[in-house]
Amino acid sequence: MPQQSVIQVALIEDDEIVRLAISQRLQLAGYDVIECADGESALNSIPAAFPGIVISDVRLPDISGLALLPQLLTSNPAMPIILMTGHGDINMAVNALRDGAFDFLEKPFDPDKLIETVGCAIEKRQLQLGANKREEYLQQAQGLDQILIGSSPAMVELRQQLVKIANIDANVIIYGDTGCGKELVADCLHQVSSRSQGNFVALNCAAIPEALFESELFGHEAGAFTGAIKKRIGKLEYADKGTFFLDEIESMPLNMQIKMLRILQEKQVERVGGNKSIAIDVRVIAAAKESLKDNDAFRQDLFYRLNVAQLYLPPLRERGEDILLLFEHYVNLANTNAKQLSGMDEKTLLAYGWPGNVRELINVATRFALDATLSVADILLTKPLACIDTGSSELSLAMQTQNFERKVIDEALRTHKGSIIEVMDMLDLPRRTLNQKMQKYDLQRAAYI
Repeated sequence: MPQQSVIQVALIEDDEIVRLAISQRLQLAGYDVIECADGESALNSIPAAFPGIVISDVRLPDISGLALLPQLLTSNPAMPIILMTGHGDINMAVNALRDGAFDFLEKPFDPDKLIETVGCAIEKRQLQLGANKREEYLQQAQGLDQILIGSSPAMVELRQQLVKIANIDANVIIYGDTGCGKELVADCLHQVSSRSQGNFVALNCAAIPEALFESELFGHEAGAFTGAIKKRIGKLEYADKGTFFLDEIESMPLNMQIKMLRILQEKQVERVGGNKSIAIDVRVIAAAKESLKDNDAFRQDLFYRLNVAQLYLPPLRERGEDILLLFEHYVNLANTNAKQLSGMDEKTLLAYGWPGNVRELINVATRFALDATLSVADILLTKPLACIDTGSSELSLAMQTQNFERKVIDEALRTHKGSIIEVMDMLDLPRRTLNQKMQKYDLQRAAYI
C-alpha cells in the first residue's frame, strides 16, 4: 500500500501501551497520527471537517466507541471509522457496521491487517474528498468556468486567452483533435465578445458537398440554378455583425478557399446568380485538427488572413485533472441520482486513452448514469457506436482481466453476503490475497452484509 501523508489518522485507545504500539506502526507506514486516550478528548481533537479517518477502541473509560460512532458521523457522515473490539464484541461490531462504521478489527490483530484496513479506509476517504472537491467546483463555477469545464493548467490558460482576445476583432484559428469541443470554444468566444448580440453561425466544411458549398456560404437569388425557387440568404450574410465558425476548414475545396480569401479582404459577398455586392461585418473563427501552415492543400495567403490569433484545445488524454470532473458533470446532467464512481471506475477512466475525447466521454458518462448495473469498464468494453469512428475504444488485456476478476469477487461477496471465510473457500484464495484484491477493486465487505 503506498504511503500516505495527506490524510491523518485519529487513534482513540485508552491503553497507553497498545496506543503507542499502534501509533508507531501507523507512523512507520507513513501516516500522521493524532492520539486520543478517551472519547471526550477525541471529540475535542477531531474537527467537524476532519479530512482523515478514525480508529477507535469499543471499550473506552468515559464513552464507548459505539456511542462515539454516531457523534462523529453526525458532523462528518462520510468519515471512515474503524472499530477495535475484543473477541466477545463481534456481534456488537457487526451492528456497528450497519450503523455506519467502516470496518472492525478483532484484538489481537496482525499489524499487516491493520495497515491493509487503514489503507482501504484512506483510499475510500480520498475518493470522497476528490468527489467533494469536484462537486464544489461544479457548484461554484460561473461564466466560462461553467462552460469550458476544467482545472488543468491547459484549460485555465485557454479561458484566459479566450477572454484576452474576445474583444480584439480579429480572426482566430482553433486547433484540436476531433471531439475536443472546438465549436464550444468558438461559441464561448462569440458570447463573451462585443459581437454576442449578433448571430453565431457554424458550418462544417467536411459535411457540405462541393457543389453546394458556394450556395451555403453566399446564398443565391431565385432562379440562380435548377431548384433555386426563391432567394436564400447565405451563412456569411446571416452572420453579419456576428461570428462565422468554419469547422474542419482544412476540408474546404481549393476554389472556395480563393473566394473565402477575397471575402476576408473585401468584406463583401455576392449571392449566386446575383450582381449586387453585399457588405458584411463578420468575425471568422476557423477550426482544424492540425497545423494549416504546412498543409500543401491549404492556401497560405488564406492561412495568414485567418491566423491572426490562435487557440489550442488539448486532447482529453493531456487533461488528466479534468477527466473525472467532466465525467461527473455529464453524469449529473443525465441523472442527478446516479451512482457514485468507485475506486475502480476512477482508475479505469484515468487509464483509458479517450481517442474520441470529450465526445466519447459524454457517451460513456450518459450510459453510466442511466444504467446502475454497469461499471465504466463494462461500458468501454462494449465499444459504443458513437466511439467507433474516433479510434479504438478497447481496453488493454490487463484492464480486461482486472475487470473480470473484480466481477468474480463481487459476485462471490454478494452470494455469501460478505462472509470472507465462505468467499475464501469458494474462490480458493488465502485471506491476505482476498483482502488485497478487495482493496484493489474497492470492494467493501460492509456493503454486502
